[in-house]
Amino acid sequence: MIISVVYDSGFGHTKKLAEAVAKGAAEIEGAAVHLFHVGEDAHYPWEVLEKSDAIIFGSPTYNGTISAKLKAFFEASTKPVWNEFRWRNKIAAGFTNSGSLSGDKLNSLITMALFAAQHGMIWAGLDLHPANPESSLSTKDLNGLGSWLGAMAFSENDSPEVTPGESDLNTAQYLGKRVAQLAENFTLK
Repeated sequence: MIISVVYDSGFGHTKKLAEAVAKGAAEIEGAAVHLFHVGEDAHYPWEVLEKSDAIIFGSPTYNGTISAKLKAFFEASTKPVWNEFRWRNKIAAGFTNSGSLSGDKLNSLITMALFAAQHGMIWAGLDLHPANPESSLSTKDLNGLGSWLGAMAFSENDSPEVTPGESDLNTAQYLGKRVAQLAENFTLK
């Protein structure tokens, strides 16, 4: 089973989330996990992505939406992928990060989910209740920002060595594991 994590990261915060997502996916026996940073190279791994059972998208939220580099990847997929629905029935999910509690991260996740829907993919959200509102975002509680469409993180514009916090990283790891479990169940049937 192949799980691919396709992401952009401007300052390293979203890269940390991508690594947590990959770590979670790798917890499932038999999962081969590939990380692809779209900001590093304009050569996209279409063949690997076509062989993937699940693709998890990640982006920082800039000005209320996904990064220009992830958007360029989405647009580049039309000819090699979308025209023949090569990603039809693959599991898809998403994660995002911004320097404020809201930052309109939901719009970034909606953009990713809509892209996945246009490719005939099956979107997997979080199956988690929000963390206890009495707890701090620095706790280990999952889903501290209360998202269902995908994993959200808050980075306070600090160094990636400081943020995102443990709760957000654990939520990203949970998302990766959930997607790998769903992909495993889906491919068995």
